[in-house]
Amino acid sequence: MQEKSMGQTAGKWRAVIEYGPLLLFFLVNFGAGRLGLDKVLWATSALIVATVIALAASWQLERRIPKITLFGGIAVALFGGLTIAFDDPIFIKVKPTIISALIAAILVAGQLLGRNPLKAMLDGQMQLTDQGWRLFGWLWAVMFTVQALANEVARRLLSFDGWVSFKVFGLLGISLLFAVLSVPVIHRHALDKGQNGEAGGDRPT
Repeated sequence: MQEKSMGQTAGKWRAVIEYGPLLLFFLVNFGAGRLGLDKVLWATSALIVATVIALAASWQLERRIPKITLFGGIAVALFGGLTIAFDDPIFIKVKPTIISALIAAILVAGQLLGRNPLKAMLDGQMQLTDQGWRLFGWLWAVMFTVQALANEVARRLLSFDGWVSFKVFGLLGISLLFAVLSVPVIHRHALDKGQNGEAGGDRPT
């Protein structure tokens, strides 16, 4: 009963935990610019602190941190820390390119080797048939590839302010688009509790 209550509470706060640091990144960058402060320093620092708080909140609410969320948090701390240490925004700007390309490569390699790395990354958040995981894996590989390419173009062509807006709203838009595209796959290949991945499990259209 307590675990169910914690799960429901965590579900209510999941959007805040996932997107709160990004929104704060955007707001601090905007506010620092208006106040004549170092936007890169203040916005990046706020992003790192907010990300650490979000990870702590995830642990407090669920007693676990999803692997992909933890991976993203470590990347923010690493690239954000380099940005602050060297006073150069290139590190935080290139992070989405490197991380998205790395995840895409891991997913493609896993698919070619007959593995399901995405299944481990999502940490039991979904139950799909084996075919469903394969389709979902390829879809996410494409998504991360698109994000890597889009960020690389944006970071080269846009100012820091423009890139921050793209990171918060553009990359999020790409994620939402692929989330919508994932719905038919999830619906058709979702498993009921008690079924294993080799079962038919496909839902009729």
